[in-house]
Amino acid sequence: MNHPLPQGELTLQTIAMPADTNANGDIFGGWIMSQMDLGSSVLARGRARGRVATVAVEGMTFHRPVHVGDVVSIHAQMLREGTTSMAIGVEVWVHRQPSGEHRKVTEARFVFVAVDLDGKKRALPDAGTP
Repeated sequence: MNHPLPQGELTLQTIAMPADTNANGDIFGGWIMSQMDLGSSVLARGRARGRVATVAVEGMTFHRPVHVGDVVSIHAQMLREGTTSMAIGVEVWVHRQPSGEHRKVTEARFVFVAVDLDGKKRALPDAGTP
């Protein structure tokens, strides 16, 4: 569903720089995906109260290119929680100058699992406990 405003909380914001371009001069999709992973991990780490690992990326869709100089905003929202895992919806929005254009450019679903210090999955803590 295409929403006119970002869905979820703002978890990361950065500026697309020339070093992050592909051969066409647009921002490399892998850079965008890494920003999405970082932004969604902010939400996952907070819910897990500790370490998490990305285990899947589903439904990655690139709607429009990101340009050098765009302010890139990552918005994340919890879609589902399991015993150890979380599915997080991630949207990437850009703000362009001088036009002031603000639009969604990419979206995906990231799946994380809570892990202990040894990297083994662990149960998510109860949502209501500190």
